[in-house]
Amino acid sequence: MANTSFDLMDLAGLQLWQREQGEDNHLRLERLLGNLPRAMEQELTARQRQMLTMHFFDGKSVTAIAQELHLAKSTVSRTISRSVDKLFRTLRYSL
Repeated sequence: MANTSFDLMDLAGLQLWQREQGEDNHLRLERLLGNLPRAMEQELTARQRQMLTMHFFDGKSVTAIAQELHLAKSTVSRTISRSVDKLFRTLRYSL
């Protein structure tokens, strides 16, 4: 029961924070999305871009990507994870 009330408090706090941010979130999101293609091009290898595009834009699973590229699932998963981390480190200053 304690976890349920904690989760509800987290949700309430998040909703309050979102309301307080108002238009600021919208502008930050626009700036982030505007910088994403440039960051992908400059910070990632061609293989990393390929896997991220396949996973996030084409909606393919890690298993499907691994089969298509003839790679181990762990390689695909690790590459996607490291690519997302690299983009986060690069783009966090856009916020």
